[in-house]
Amino acid sequence: MIEDKNQQRTKLSDLGEFGLIDHLTKNFKITHKSTVKGIGDDAAVLEFNKKRIVVTTDLLVEGVHFDLSYMPLKHLGYKSIVVNLSDVFAMNAKATQVTVSIAVSNRFPLEALEELYAGIETAAHIYNVDVIGGDTTSSTTGLLISVTAIGEVESGLEVYRNGAKPSDLLVVTGDLGAAYMGLQVLEREKEVYKVNPNNQPDLEPYSYIIERQLKPEARKDVVKLLEELDVKPTAMIDVSDGLSSEIIHICKQSEVGCDLYEDKIPLDPQVISTCEEFNIDSTTVALNGGEDYELLFTISQADYPKIKANPNLTIIGHMKDASEGLHLVTRADTRIPIKAQGWKNFNE
Repeated sequence: MIEDKNQQRTKLSDLGEFGLIDHLTKNFKITHKSTVKGIGDDAAVLEFNKKRIVVTTDLLVEGVHFDLSYMPLKHLGYKSIVVNLSDVFAMNAKATQVTVSIAVSNRFPLEALEELYAGIETAAHIYNVDVIGGDTTSSTTGLLISVTAIGEVESGLEVYRNGAKPSDLLVVTGDLGAAYMGLQVLEREKEVYKVNPNNQPDLEPYSYIIERQLKPEARKDVVKLLEELDVKPTAMIDVSDGLSSEIIHICKQSEVGCDLYEDKIPLDPQVISTCEEFNIDSTTVALNGGEDYELLFTISQADYPKIKANPNLTIIGHMKDASEGLHLVTRADTRIPIKAQGWKNFNE
């Protein structure tokens, strides 16, 4: 991370833990009736009036999940909230509260954490969630961020991964593969910068895919859309680890098989052109790239007329009996077993 030598740097030790918490959280506002007590006591107090509560948590580790040489701290704060809210929306629930805990080394001044929390505050405002607590501690390994998200859903409207039936349609929101290709561009430019720090990259041709990596959005709008269309998915999951992994999760927990059609997978033109530039197969990227934070779900065929013309939704396959297995049906009409490769095997 390039630092301005003239930038103000306030040591965290000048504030102490509680002073730091007070400083970083002073702008958070409470907007939900269900938040009885937020930051400032031993625990938050919530009241939900017989609604079902969903809780999810995620941990982001510097050097594993993010690289501060190209990830602005404000974007990181924003992303840390969004990736957790995506799991709430994957339950067909409304997100209401989050807690944020950080472990931070002494190389970070107060001003850096202010940037991080500005991103958290922006995400909380845009997605209308209350920040109700968390923890701060020291770290010897850089920055770690742990976020817990809480949501509510009317009893009976929650959607799990295990409800898909044979003949259900497989549907995905948005497009896939952009976040992974954005990461490839950022990693390439980082290496170029190491060789020549005076080189200024032209990232304009990659604006969409870079934004999908640095500032993803969770599909809160889709939960509302499905309600308006009177469609309750039979199973749902968010696409965080790659399309293939998520399909396998649904099929395993629902005890069904699946046919996924390669020519139906939605790809942005910028993904296709960047895949060609990097000589990477775009289908492989969509299947295994991850971090798209779209929603993947199954619906009954009876609901097909309700969604067929919607530009936010793409039918990419259908579920089958478990005995028929999980297959990608290629453009050449060959059937390839779906396997979860994910990030770690991507460059092997």
